[in-house]
Amino acid sequence: MDVFSQLAEERIKQALKDGEFDDIKGKGKPQKKDPLEHVPADLRMSYRIMKNSGYLPEEVQLNKELASLRDLLKLCKDDNDKQRIEKRISEKELQFQIMLEKRNMKQTSTYKRYSSKINRLF
Repeated sequence: MDVFSQLAEERIKQALKDGEFDDIKGKGKPQKKDPLEHVPADLRMSYRIMKNSGYLPEEVQLNKELASLRDLLKLCKDDNDKQRIEKRISEKELQFQIMLEKRNMKQTSTYKRYSSKINRLF
């Protein structure tokens, strides 16, 4: 343990002794789950920065659009509208596949490990 970690640990222990943590909001309650817990640890901080800035990677944006179109298709009653939506879904899926191939994302070990988990989320 380095000097800074030891110093921090000592200050935390002293604060506990002094009762500084006794009136903390939410004490004794479970912490909220991290919404990015499914993201690999080495990528989590960069995802958090992108999320906080409002940025969505292109593949995430396309997946969101696909999910919305599929939901819309389930609710659609008119056959002409269904055909139009199905065509848009096909176009978006093709666009997504081309993007993945262009970036060689399917070849990365991270994609292979997490693709099924990511697809289940959408």
